[in-house]
Amino acid sequence: PPQRPRLEHEGVHVPPSHNVTVDSGAVATVKCVSHYGNPPAQLKWYLGDQEISPIHPQTNSTEPDNPRTWSAASVVQIPANKERHGTVLKCLALHESYSARSVAVEARLDVKYAPTVRMLGAPQIDLEEGKDSLILRCVADANPPASIVWRRAGRSEIASLQESLQLRPVGRRDAGLYTCQAQNSVGTSDTMSVQLDVKYAPKILSAGPDRLTTAPLFSPAAFECVAEGNPTPTYKWVQRISTQGKPFLDRGRESRLVIDNVTYDYQGEYECRATNFINGQERTATSDPIALQVVGAPQVLRTTSGGVAGHSVSVKKGDSATLSLIVCADPRPRHVAWEWGSLRLEAGSGIGRYRVDDVTQDSREDCYLATLHIDNADLQDQRPYYLVVENERGADRHAISLRVEGMFSVVEPLELSYLLGIAGGCLAAFLILICLCIYAVRARKCCFRSKYANSDCNNKHT
Repeated sequence: PPQRPRLEHEGVHVPPSHNVTVDSGAVATVKCVSHYGNPPAQLKWYLGDQEISPIHPQTNSTEPDNPRTWSAASVVQIPANKERHGTVLKCLALHESYSARSVAVEARLDVKYAPTVRMLGAPQIDLEEGKDSLILRCVADANPPASIVWRRAGRSEIASLQESLQLRPVGRRDAGLYTCQAQNSVGTSDTMSVQLDVKYAPKILSAGPDRLTTAPLFSPAAFECVAEGNPTPTYKWVQRISTQGKPFLDRGRESRLVIDNVTYDYQGEYECRATNFINGQERTATSDPIALQVVGAPQVLRTTSGGVAGHSVSVKKGDSATLSLIVCADPRPRHVAWEWGSLRLEAGSGIGRYRVDDVTQDSREDCYLATLHIDNADLQDQRPYYLVVENERGADRHAISLRVEGMFSVVEPLELSYLLGIAGGCLAAFLILICLCIYAVRARKCCFRSKYANSDCNNKHT
């Protein structure tokens, strides 16, 4: 029987179960030799489970030191690539004198190749500052094993030399473009990159210009709000109001709020709200209150507490009517009165069925409630009633109308002067008609007497 076969790579003996090392892209030339067999052994090659062919038929020659025996040799060439790394190469020697009829020798292909990398852990949702953590892995496929380098765009220092890059928790300073690359003795991988965008809730940096702004009546005023956030926040300016059920009034949707014509309606506290959305959830920051103080002449508000323009009050005939208006003034009004027709009632006074209350403080700063009471309302009370207000900076005058619903309440109430005019016209027409009738009667009597007198004279003449 021949000796156990042996493998040789590039003229060097490869011990059993050792590796045949070759670079990817090269060709591995491996020789299988079987000595001192008679007859020579038959050699076969297997790569994995598949039989492969040698580059030429095996050669058999007598041994120089023992011409009665033979040596057998066979050579294969295997193109090396990444996919064949770790594959078993086997040479099988067949001889009838072997106890098992065959003896094999094996070696594993050790294919060296440059690294390729893939990145794991790239975020699929928004990363929020201070809440989320991130672990990025740069997985390299290389032989021999590769070293990993993490870098951050715009910075010279290395971010990490480990396979994993950990950010626990993430912050806005961690945002940027990250790259990973692997390198071994064969070569360097392509660069893999990931862009990290760290979201964070809005924060008000400034709102002003001052915590308190004083503006003269009918002048312009402006507020500025500056906030940071990612995504870029949207702005909303709201005014705190005391209306029941609606504590805030929207005043603007830009970072800068401009009031072209300041009235007392704008007096009060304002808040700037900056809002963005992170993973579908709203994040809002609210500034400290900013106060707007309005100074100037009195102004009777042209809207009711419900926001309806054009004041009008309706009552049934015989009921009591209450007419109220809100006036704002800074300084406080020094004269408040109600006027209608030729009458004028100062605040705190009354006459007959009419009574005016002293002004009372409204829920809004520098605003006051002025009220006129009318007892046992009658149709003749239908008219506009004027509130007249004055301070040292000026005066204002505004009307509220009273409608009294009587038996003809479906018809629009008429002014008393108009009704008196109609009644006077009817009376004058009636008097003229009586005078015409009297004149006609007297004229007829006169004509009758004259005719009778002429007839009598004729009789006497006859």
